[in-house]
Amino acid sequence: MPQRLKFGAFVAPMHKPGINPTLAMRQDLQLMDQMDQLGYDEAWIGEHHSAGTEIIASPEIFIAAAAERTKHIRFGTGVTSIAYHNPLWVADRMVQLDHMTRGRVMLGVGPGSLPTDSAMIGLNPTDTRELLSENLEIIVRLLRGETVNAQTKTHKLIDAKLQLRPYSEQLEIAVAAVASPTGPRLAGTYGLGLLSIGATLNADGFDALAHHWNVATERANHFGQTVDRSKWRLVSMFHLAETEKQAREEVRYGIEFWFRYFQEVAAFPQMAVSGDTIDQMIDFVTEAKVGVIGTAAQARAHIQRLVDQSGGFGSMLMMMHNWASPADTYQSLEIMARDVMPHFQGHAQMTLDAAERARKVRDGHAAEQMKAVEHMTKKYEAELRGKK
Repeated sequence: MPQRLKFGAFVAPMHKPGINPTLAMRQDLQLMDQMDQLGYDEAWIGEHHSAGTEIIASPEIFIAAAAERTKHIRFGTGVTSIAYHNPLWVADRMVQLDHMTRGRVMLGVGPGSLPTDSAMIGLNPTDTRELLSENLEIIVRLLRGETVNAQTKTHKLIDAKLQLRPYSEQLEIAVAAVASPTGPRLAGTYGLGLLSIGATLNADGFDALAHHWNVATERANHFGQTVDRSKWRLVSMFHLAETEKQAREEVRYGIEFWFRYFQEVAAFPQMAVSGDTIDQMIDFVTEAKVGVIGTAAQARAHIQRLVDQSGGFGSMLMMMHNWASPADTYQSLEIMARDVMPHFQGHAQMTLDAAERARKVRDGHAAEQMKAVEHMTKKYEAELRGKK
């Protein structure tokens, strides 16, 4: 297990159709600023083009704006659907963004989750998965400074070469994975990071965690690469409050819309959520262990379960879902930062140990303090007597 578990967010984002999109994007940017101030490590921003809910078309543009508003938090494309793009331009745009942010960006790649996106450019889900592998190889080679000649189903590259090297010593790339071994296989083949988006979305995703890392390690060994657990990110869902009852009440604000989106709109069967009433939806999250609607203690137990199942990973990403109001969402983020993050970053135990050490010797030190007060009182009284 990496010594310091990082924390961040996976932001699709999720917004109810019909609301003001300008305001929604502004609130997403405010979320980035809030997370930066609360000490979160990273945020990954999605790319989608249809279905009216996940409304950021270019994570790169969003990241450029967010980076200007923040100081420390790092940003990843979560993910760039590289099957939709010329791989040369994907690499070129990320290098530009790497310079503009002074190395605070990461490239997350995947095939694209919404078939309604790829259908508009004449691609089916099989096409996008085949192109993922082909385009990723091209992008990796370009970022290494190679000249690439290649023909894919959608693009032809002739003596393609980047005109800039990245600002970072090595621009970090992570491959998305749900339940199949495709993501970890590619991560291992090229020595990249892994984004386990399906870590808790369904039983298959959870059960596959240890297997995923074994696949990544096996492929890395085969191709002479190395994979690092600190570059492995797991995604799960949280809404925290001071009590479980309060948390359950707060998510009534938006959880029904989120469930209906995956049940009725998005053709994304990996998100197989169930529940007809709001209470059933809330119960599903807890009973199926796809996330936590509850307290900091419940969140700590959930994360520890993921640590144990996976064998250790580098970052815990919260899937941002807009189940609660912006104000309650901020409070949830604050509770996570205050009462959960320190438990997995080595800070909580240090202060607990310091308090326990002080508790054990308190009586003795308190007695010494009283002796010191008595001594100084007598000394002062003696000084007064000496003046007479």
